[in-house]
Amino acid sequence: MQIEFNAKKRDTQGTGASRRLRHTGRVPGIIYGGEGKPQSIDLDHNELYQHLRKEAFYSSVLQANIDGVKEMCLLRDVQRHAYRMQILHVDFQRIDATHAIHQKVPLHFVNADIAPGVKTQGGIVSHVTTEVDVKCLPADLPAFIEVDLKDMSAGHSIHVSQLNLPKGVEVVHHGEGDPVVATILVKGGGKAEEEEAPVVAAPVAPAAPVKKSEKTDKR
Repeated sequence: MQIEFNAKKRDTQGTGASRRLRHTGRVPGIIYGGEGKPQSIDLDHNELYQHLRKEAFYSSVLQANIDGVKEMCLLRDVQRHAYRMQILHVDFQRIDATHAIHQKVPLHFVNADIAPGVKTQGGIVSHVTTEVDVKCLPADLPAFIEVDLKDMSAGHSIHVSQLNLPKGVEVVHHGEGDPVVATILVKGGGKAEEEEAPVVAAPVAPAAPVKKSEKTDKR
């Protein structure tokens, strides 16, 4: 999937220049990597904001139209205002169609409602991993990877090695083992029909009687 956005070359640098740029409804950014030099750019805030509302913009091959010159790139970083709905800065990395890329791709979980572990066994789906790092050529980069839960039973899990990957795509994960992607947790900690053994109170020995003094003091 490829998404195109528009940008302009930017010559001014510095905090003051970026602040003035934002006041005009533009967002400062940079595109780097590949054989070209890093190029400062600016983008229309509203156009960029609408793109960033779409999940695919974060994991797809993008086409930057910079003053009429198009370059393939990936979104690498977004800086947002702490409390305003404002984009402060964006970073893009150039890519080459003939070289493999690394990119995080979201996982889409489907058919959880008909999984035996949920529908008949009363379990709850836990999404342990929501995205994976993949390696592939730009043309093979998927917008997402679907995870089908329809055959899962309570107490069972799906691992990374069980993902149905598109052709030309491989998952890259750090460390050893086969990470869990999703699992169906069993409700409760034990069987309802099991009863605890009755508690029998131990007999309490009677208190010793208090002896009265045989004589009283005389004055």
